[in-house]
Amino acid sequence: MDTNVQSFAVANLRRRPVVIETAGFVAGFDPSTTSPFINYATPLPGAEPTARDVAALIAAFRERGLKPRLEFAPDAAPAVEPALRAVGFSTEAVHEYLVCTPATLAVPPAGPGAPLVETPATDEDYTAVDAALSEAFAGEFTSSPEGAARLRRTQEMGGAVRFVRSPDGGCAGGAMTSAPAVGTSELAGVGTRPAYRGRGIAARVTAALAETMFAAGAESVWLEYSGEGSQRVYERVGFRPQGTRLYISLEG
Repeated sequence: MDTNVQSFAVANLRRRPVVIETAGFVAGFDPSTTSPFINYATPLPGAEPTARDVAALIAAFRERGLKPRLEFAPDAAPAVEPALRAVGFSTEAVHEYLVCTPATLAVPPAGPGAPLVETPATDEDYTAVDAALSEAFAGEFTSSPEGAARLRRTQEMGGAVRFVRSPDGGCAGGAMTSAPAVGTSELAGVGTRPAYRGRGIAARVTAALAETMFAAGAESVWLEYSGEGSQRVYERVGFRPQGTRLYISLEG
């Protein structure tokens, strides 16, 4: 178990525009979107919530018209999952996460024709990255001005956004990292548009972001993955299995 990952989840949610803290939980909300992937909660490491604590957390979501939802490493707070299930929370997904350190990072060689990683510099760049990630994730979210603004805010708040430019001047693929906290940083949203897959873009962007965070003082970078193909990509650049994260929500 890597308790830093759960401690990071707490610190990162405290960066949201609206933060609500109830006994044992931190909930982070962004009024610009109703997305459950942005508006969610996480427990403090070692939290042991009562039924009243869980009810207060649910109320914080309900009064905003949002689905009560949490993301967390269950091993870091073993009492939380039973307390949530007791009132009807159910599993959305369980994801394994991988961790990279400066000692394990393996940057792909920069030979002729290797994808060139860039940092967004203009509104058009951020818009192109947001659109490319929407396409890469098969429309799980819709590209929007608010999405592009969140990417810019990530960069401005000490995180990083990196992308590979497509021949048409847009974005072939990209990803982002949150600003480091408690010695680690989350790398997320690694995506490549279907027309540009198989060219090493994901590996190069992932390695570039890890390098950037290590240069900023992070001792580790972590990410979640889906599928054996993406796992192999991340392991080739130095990410290693460390634990699991639970996604759980309350319907109705």
